[in-house]
Amino acid sequence: MKQLKVLSLPYLVWMVIFILVPLVMVAFFAFTNEDGTVTIKHISDVGQYANIFVRSIWLALIATAICLVMAYPIAFILSRMEKHNQGTMLMIVMLPMWMNFLLRTYAWMTLLGNNGIINYLLGLVGLGPYKLINTSGAVVLGMVYNYLPFMILPLYSVMEKIDKSVIEAATDLGCNFGKVLVKVILPLSLPGITSGITMVFVPAISTFIISRMLGGGSNLLIGDLIEMQFLGNAYNPHLGAAISLVLMVIILVIMTVMNQFSPDDQVLI
Repeated sequence: MKQLKVLSLPYLVWMVIFILVPLVMVAFFAFTNEDGTVTIKHISDVGQYANIFVRSIWLALIATAICLVMAYPIAFILSRMEKHNQGTMLMIVMLPMWMNFLLRTYAWMTLLGNNGIINYLLGLVGLGPYKLINTSGAVVLGMVYNYLPFMILPLYSVMEKIDKSVIEAATDLGCNFGKVLVKVILPLSLPGITSGITMVFVPAISTFIISRMLGGGSNLLIGDLIEMQFLGNAYNPHLGAAISLVLMVIILVIMTVMNQFSPDDQVLI
């Protein structure tokens, strides 16, 4: 037991330095002024950005829903493949993640630009040009592209463990594929669904690179707002810390709600 405590010390030190200390600093800045006096003014000022919070949550929910709809059949097909083919297909799914996040988003700027590849191809058939970039749709597209693997992988991990004999038994008892999907596969894949939703929604609601590059200045999200308070012309780290604290509370509330739909043996927080 003593040896285990010694081995856990580096992890405890890491948690204190990189998790606890930053959280304490965020809370300290959120509830103090420049002169160090305690105040709740910055927390109350967050309310004036309610529209940005609503927009961020809405776009993150849309992106998460699209990822779930796209990832579920992909994960199911992957889980039913032969073992020697699964590795290759998983590598293809993860291939975009091997590239820098910023470069992947830059690629979509080239594709969606007014003089980009998509508008050029549409022009060949007499369509367009359309305003594809600097829109909410472009932001959602960027979220889906960048975070889709985070939905596929947990779904695949759960579905791959579903015993094929269970599906065969349901089929032998007269269930068509629709009933098998709803009565067997869907309930057994709930752990993957809840994990995937969490892994997509949390980074989507706090993103700022995607919204800045694909959404332009007209689609400001929470992440952009926080960055502006620390690095932009509206430099106000105390307000930025307050916004960050409110965002953390929102994420914790959402994850707590998600836990209510998770199986008893799977807890997200």
